[in-house]
Amino acid sequence: MGDGKVEVSVFNEAFYEARERVWSSEGADVVAEQAALRALVPEHASEHDRRWTGQLIVSLAESPAPPRQWSEYYHQAGAVHAAAYLAEGTVEGKIATLEEARRRIWEISEQAPADEEIHIKAMTRVLEHLERELRDPTFP
Repeated sequence: MGDGKVEVSVFNEAFYEARERVWSSEGADVVAEQAALRALVPEHASEHDRRWTGQLIVSLAESPAPPRQWSEYYHQAGAVHAAAYLAEGTVEGKIATLEEARRRIWEISEQAPADEEIHIKAMTRVLEHLERELRDPTFP
């Protein structure tokens, strides 16, 4: 680190380990963790390196966002997706199941809260890919 460059992989690994310690234990010393990270930034680091490392170091004191609480519509679409993904039977039967699941998921998405609609619709992408593979297999 004598050249004033941040060793990105070393800093990132140290940051993720520090964040894990801070987020997973009640008595973690955030200030000490931040000081240890600052010590990885050379005194003559570029403005760019000081900015991005500084943002990460400051973010260590922020609480993690709570896990997203999805609506019943999201879970309902997920169940349709999972059932279609595991469909068995003939190729034609699987294709029909995938088509119906995509249609049903799309219907569910239109009833869901606006901020979930795109996430629910995204569930159809994997099903679309599976259907394409059944219609025109990549490998014989």
